[in-house]
Amino acid sequence: MAILSGDPLTQLSFSIYENKGLYVLLLGSGISRAASIPTGWEITIDLIRRVALAQKVEDQSDWAKWYITEFGKEPNYSEIVGELGLSRDERRSILHSYIEPDERDRIEKLKTPTKAHKAIARLVREGYVKVIVTTNFDRLLENALREEGVEPTVVASVDALSGAEPLAHTSCFLLKLHGDYKDARILNTEDELETYPSEYNALLDRIIDEYGLIICGWSGEWDHALRSALLRAPARRYPLYWAARSKLKGAATDIVLHRDARVIENQDGESFFEGLEQRISTLARTHHQNPLSIELLENTTKRYLAKSEHRIQLDDLFTSEMKSLIQKLDAEELCVRGQWSLEEFRQRTALYESHSEPLARMSGILGRWGDGKEKTLVIDLIETLSHYADQEQSGLSVWLQTRSYPAVLIMTAYGLGLVRSQRWNELHDLLVAPIQKPNGQGNERTIEKLFLTSWHGGNNEYWQSLDGLDRRKTALSDHLCDLFQEWSKSFVGVSTDVTRLYESWEILGGLVYLEGHNLQEFDIVSSADRQSNFVWFPIGRSAWHGDVRDPILETYFSDPVKSALLESGFAKGDEMLLEKLIQNYRHFANYYRW
Repeated sequence: MAILSGDPLTQLSFSIYENKGLYVLLLGSGISRAASIPTGWEITIDLIRRVALAQKVEDQSDWAKWYITEFGKEPNYSEIVGELGLSRDERRSILHSYIEPDERDRIEKLKTPTKAHKAIARLVREGYVKVIVTTNFDRLLENALREEGVEPTVVASVDALSGAEPLAHTSCFLLKLHGDYKDARILNTEDELETYPSEYNALLDRIIDEYGLIICGWSGEWDHALRSALLRAPARRYPLYWAARSKLKGAATDIVLHRDARVIENQDGESFFEGLEQRISTLARTHHQNPLSIELLENTTKRYLAKSEHRIQLDDLFTSEMKSLIQKLDAEELCVRGQWSLEEFRQRTALYESHSEPLARMSGILGRWGDGKEKTLVIDLIETLSHYADQEQSGLSVWLQTRSYPAVLIMTAYGLGLVRSQRWNELHDLLVAPIQKPNGQGNERTIEKLFLTSWHGGNNEYWQSLDGLDRRKTALSDHLCDLFQEWSKSFVGVSTDVTRLYESWEILGGLVYLEGHNLQEFDIVSSADRQSNFVWFPIGRSAWHGDVRDPILETYFSDPVKSALLESGFAKGDEMLLEKLIQNYRHFANYYRW
């Protein structure tokens, strides 16, 4: 059995994800039904009810059945309004009462965008859908789009079409085939729906020929001109999917056969579009680079690193990958504007990690097997990524603050490689390397700019948004530890305890952060008669993970490792200061774990 057998919704999700902007949505009245906006059939039956009651007919439990029994034919909207002699303005006024929310609707939150409208708006915001065709008169979709920061190009008349942006130049083109409920030029009788203006027909022919189609909430029964447009299309260049609550019948089956449509049954508008949007978000969140291409880059890095005569090629390799990373970071889905949501944060995190993974793994290899000559190269990479992130100064704070996440990943990977090989000189140099502050306001050490919660993007509440981290006190630290379980395989060895290695990196980083303080400061706070008898510094999972932390401190701060660390500049080479730093570390960890 094929993996996607019997799951057309996931199949469609893959197609949309891999082909941004390829599909056009064709939406009918079923999309707005969950908002308590009646369908055309329901409006027809309600008009029958109102007219009959005005004629002193007894109230009926089934007005459609009563009409058929009384007149021997199916209820028909066009006939009803024709008999009533309603003008276009009067018909528009009737629709207004069914669509516009009254005071009670507002209290009960009816006639507002549904889950389907909101899911569609998110798909548009992310660029997966750019063109929408609808037979609906309401403005629920426009409202949902604007809530997501998308201003659609709305075409509800031939006049509007003549002045509209071209399809290719707009972020969202919304064609309201039958008009808008606030405009008297609505089309909602059989005669009016028999044919469309030539301008509409030309646009529909182009859309049906050049795009794939996703139909939802439309029966295919009443809108003759739209049905004709689908049936006259000569080619099947792209697929047509049709989501339906029940088995399609009548005129709809003709379209299905003619277009070889793929029908997705038992799907109302809300379940269909929510399911679609969730699957696409998951695909974006879990998308990774081709593992074979990453492995090739890793092997090439090792080969160039092994021979000094290949240093130029090594530098060129990193420069090329760096340019590729910057280009990917410039993508629209990582812009700093837009609204906050848990799903958006998860998606952006996944994209940053996917884009940064090759260069991070390559940097880890340099940390493990380099000879010191590569140090400037890696620090330059980190500084370039940090400077790139700082160039944006306006936007949503969380997106601005996390733009430098790739720099955090590169620094962490290189640092882990250095710890693994016990290259203490290079490790200390990495942690204290100066990086320019935004707007040229001086420099700060990498440990102050890009390490755990000293990094502006390290806000614990942000990282608690990731799956399984909602209750963690050290969510970023826990996430990085988990991430590098996989990423570090190519440079730490299969037998290495990656958790211990990662926490060693964090402990050493925390101690270097504290080097900016002197002995007297530690003496003052440690003797204070209070619970918080420590100098603050960015701390990670080692705060509560004493089973790993204590053996690390015991190993690293006993000879011969202690002497090697002091010789490399840790604690400014001062053994007494090193003891104070360790004591401070223990005090903060004991306080933090509670």
